Amino acid sequence: MQAQDLIRHFRVPDLGDMRQYVQSLPTNILMGMGGFAAITTYWYATRPKALKPPCDLAMQSVEIEGGEYARRSILLDDDKLMTHFYNDARTMYEVFLRGIKMSNNGPCLGSRKPKQPYEWLSYQEVADRAEMIGSALLHRGHSQAGDKYIGIFAQNRPEWTISELACYTYSLVAVPLYDTLGAEAISYIIDKALLSTVICDVVEKARTILDCVSGREHSIKTIVLMEAFESELTARAQKEGIQIISLKELEATGKANHKRPMPPKPEDLALICFTSGTTGNPKGAMLTHGNVISNCAGFIRITEIHCMLHHDDIHISYLPLAHMFERVVECVILVHGARIGYFQGDIRMLMDDLKTLKPTVFPVVPRLLNRMFDKIFGQANTPLKRWLLDFATRRKESELRSGVVRKDSMWDKLIFSKVQASLGGCVRLMITGAAPVSPTVLTFLRAALGCQFYEGYGQTECTAGCSMSMPGDWTAGHVGAPLPCNYVKLVDVTDMNYRAASGEGEVCVKGPNVFQGYLKDPEKTAEAIDKDGWLHTGDIAKWLPNGTLKIIDRKKHIFKLAQGEYIAPEKIENVYIQSDPVAQIFVHGDSLQACLVGIVVPDPDFLPGWAKNRGLEGSYTDLCKSKELKNAILEDLVRLGKEAGLKSFEQVRDIVLQPEMFSVQNGLLTPTLKAKRTELRNYFREHIDQLYARIKM
Repeated sequence: MQAQDLIRHFRVPDLGDMRQYVQSLPTNILMGMGGFAAITTYWYATRPKALKPPCDLAMQSVEIEGGEYARRSILLDDDKLMTHFYNDARTMYEVFLRGIKMSNNGPCLGSRKPKQPYEWLSYQEVADRAEMIGSALLHRGHSQAGDKYIGIFAQNRPEWTISELACYTYSLVAVPLYDTLGAEAISYIIDKALLSTVICDVVEKARTILDCVSGREHSIKTIVLMEAFESELTARAQKEGIQIISLKELEATGKANHKRPMPPKPEDLALICFTSGTTGNPKGAMLTHGNVISNCAGFIRITEIHCMLHHDDIHISYLPLAHMFERVVECVILVHGARIGYFQGDIRMLMDDLKTLKPTVFPVVPRLLNRMFDKIFGQANTPLKRWLLDFATRRKESELRSGVVRKDSMWDKLIFSKVQASLGGCVRLMITGAAPVSPTVLTFLRAALGCQFYEGYGQTECTAGCSMSMPGDWTAGHVGAPLPCNYVKLVDVTDMNYRAASGEGEVCVKGPNVFQGYLKDPEKTAEAIDKDGWLHTGDIAKWLPNGTLKIIDRKKHIFKLAQGEYIAPEKIENVYIQSDPVAQIFVHGDSLQACLVGIVVPDPDFLPGWAKNRGLEGSYTDLCKSKELKNAILEDLVRLGKEAGLKSFEQVRDIVLQPEMFSVQNGLLTPTLKAKRTELRNYFREHIDQLYARIKM
């Protein structure tokens, strides 16, 4: 074939030929072509742009010189750690003064009544009220040099933050209390900190304080109540030598006896944050202004390029203010002159609060994320809806892997807009902490919500966080690189075969965010902070190739549930083993779940008679398969737990009966007959997964 023939054979048709060809196509093909063209045009018009990371994501941390494998954030220019971000905000008091300027005295703290809009206090109004409360506290005998600890026992609300600011304005120290501590722990804290004044929100909490000190020597002199109270409460308090006054009355006293602010220094104590503990009494972590400011600085440094906050931002406050995660978030909000809106106090009303407030900043915990995840997939109740959700999720996740974060894609408009609207529609920054979150859940919600969504890791003893994910790194399954305010190193845990030289070991933290020790407890302080100033967390981690940290184990058999509560399983097992039909028990929980489950080995000698008394008979093996018997044993365990004072989250939700005893021979016990928890967890993994699957049904 000649060249001319080839050209004629493959010639490009002219417009007339093309028009004729198109007209000959079936209607459904033409519609498909038109739809494809429209989608292509829309994609080009709205094609995403990847967020430029602040560093090379393949190397997010580097080793420090002579640091025994210690690493620092790549965002630092050298090994010098951040102590603050703004020169005019080095204490919590200065944070608020800067907020007044940055907001131009704009709205600061907001609250609402049911079905009502938010009502706001300005920055100056908050500062004025704080000065009145602080002046009254000084007038009533408190001082930095003496009685400086002030208890705050309330749910999140404007008065909580105002009372806290009152302490900071006059160099006093806030001591948060919270319900889940329990009466015994609250009594211990009152005595440990020698609290003489506690500011409460409602009458029930005042009664709790009175119950804690009733009939014994105590330090409490004054209970301040935010809400109205009856004379009956006043009379009861008087019998214990305690005066009850209203917050309004306290403010009036301060107005009549105004004192000039007595600002703290960065090294002064700001908070005594008592951890809920696992066994024994809670420990009071002593945190300075400098501790909190440095932790905030680390967060701001990571987010400053792509998500710097400003005075128009709005934060929804519902996570407990008694815990440091929420405290640090609010500090970051206030230093930028932004506003804080408090939820109504009922978590069931949170979605209504979100829709009304329309926050831009939304900190979360894994338990809430799990509920969101389950609800979204629960609504995809037909094969078509599920297919569309899965397909849209894959498309958005593909964008995430390319560094793209957005909420204006076609899939957002078709699938995810309702999810985003349920949070108010304006969220641009989320951070999860307090406990690990499932990579599946985190990746899906990052895709669905289309906002910058960070994961952090830390504990009260390092103020809140010591590592956090980096902008642009939207992978899950790790807790990011060290914050710019601290170093992180891993140390050998030889009895668990973790070696720092192999990039595995116990997480240790050093920096200006590490606490000063536990209040009046040098022994526990020495256990937590070594002679070189390293905080030992008890968590086991490994370094990933990109310089991020992955938590893989726990040095002690203590863990958190998804809602952030600490669990000591041996304590629970020691209670449950008292159940007559129980020979052995293994209590399991992990940070991706909200409850505990158990593996129970019934006593083969005692079980038949115990079961017969309940109308159940059969061989030992058959009885272990009986649902009725399982429920009876579970009921007995819960009864014993209640009698022993276990909290609701410390009780097992479900169990499975296992006929084979744990033994040295099957590798489930040590030679000294102690439970090998890792082996037990792996051995019963299938049973554990089935229990959690059943609980979720």
